[in-house]
Amino acid sequence: MRELNVVISGFDHYDGVDVNPAIEVPKAIAEQGLGPASGPDDPLDQVEVTIHVVSIPVSFAKAWPTLKETIEATRPDIVVATGLKHSARGVMLERCATNLMDTAKPDADNVTPRREPIDPDGPAAYWTRLPLRSILNDFADDSIPATLSSDAGTFVCNSLFYNLLNWTATQERVLGGFVSFPLVGPAHSSQNGLPLEQQIAAGRDVVREAVRYYLKPSSSDILIA
Repeated sequence: MRELNVVISGFDHYDGVDVNPAIEVPKAIAEQGLGPASGPDDPLDQVEVTIHVVSIPVSFAKAWPTLKETIEATRPDIVVATGLKHSARGVMLERCATNLMDTAKPDADNVTPRREPIDPDGPAAYWTRLPLRSILNDFADDSIPATLSSDAGTFVCNSLFYNLLNWTATQERVLGGFVSFPLVGPAHSSQNGLPLEQQIAAGRDVVREAVRYYLKPSSSDILIA
């Protein structure tokens, strides 16, 4: 049986957030696994997936080095970074990482970069390497509210996303991407947020489809624009 390593990261603390899905979702997936394959023809039936979880500080200087340390220790085939988007009503699949740090809000180190490139020698942007179309199809089957997001902003989430894709561009074959979770909230609420169990199901769908795509790539799985 083939073996694959997956790293899932989440930011470790957000002010005013009691239940942080960027911590709880990766932890639950690592503890509960991906669940059974859908059948003998499912690529998941022929693979053993090991999940590694890492908590990332909300720091421009420390986020990527922390994730990279775990990547170097585990040598993953797939890396899914996650964060929290307070304004989201559902799960947001980030399409693009831009080469820009620009914020009036300080990070955990009290740093506030203004219109600075993440990598002065890097490209302006990278597209995600996750199979967004197939992920969205799974979300629809599981009744998980979700949308595509044009970019991950210009705060630490985007900086981590950009550095991750900058790294994957140098690798022979590693998938990487970023998913933004909403606040944890009650079911059928008019406010922003989703129940934690629904967000865990979404995270599991992301990893399952990334694994399937890694094992059996198809252009029909890709959706960027």
